[in-house]
Amino acid sequence: MPFDSQALVHKVTQLQHQTVARWHHVAPDNTYEGFLHTVCQQHQFNFLLWHEEDIARSPEVGDARIAQVKRAIDGYNQNRNDYIERVDEALLAQLTEAGIQPVPGARLNTETPGSAIDRLSIMSLRIYHLDEQLERTDADESHREKVAERIARCHLQHKDLSQSLVELLNDLKAGVKQLKVYRQMKMYNDPTMNPYLYRGVRKAG
Repeated sequence: MPFDSQALVHKVTQLQHQTVARWHHVAPDNTYEGFLHTVCQQHQFNFLLWHEEDIARSPEVGDARIAQVKRAIDGYNQNRNDYIERVDEALLAQLTEAGIQPVPGARLNTETPGSAIDRLSIMSLRIYHLDEQLERTDADESHREKVAERIARCHLQHKDLSQSLVELLNDLKAGVKQLKVYRQMKMYNDPTMNPYLYRGVRKAG
């Protein structure tokens, strides 16, 4: 078999939690190899995107800075989606190398493993920042109670999503589900698809 599903999901979620904590103190890095290197890079784009989104919502930020942040958000979001597909491509390569082919009539899943890993990445960021809220000394008890309830729900969701990913990976290894990579691209970042971009190119020419 190309991978142990349970062990792989554990490594992915451990990576996500550990790097979120580390990257709040040092510049984002990627010390992993192979499949986890790809997972870490995808996770890093979520980390950068999260914090740009925080800046965008500050009433103290001027219009010029907001414009910079918006462009950064578009770029990180494009990279984030590109790397979701790279995660799926890496898994598909492992299945192919192991000679695993879907059985006739194998079903497709509504969400790919890469998309589930992306959601787990976001969950790790949400849990980290909720934990920060829980530790605030300037917040009252009602705030802490609300945050604690949300943390509990996030941990439950993270557990359920992790288990669902394990089950999906097992189904892919068994061939009862199939994985397709569609290699999509967001239209607003494509200069041949976004009217404001291709019309601007024509005017500039």
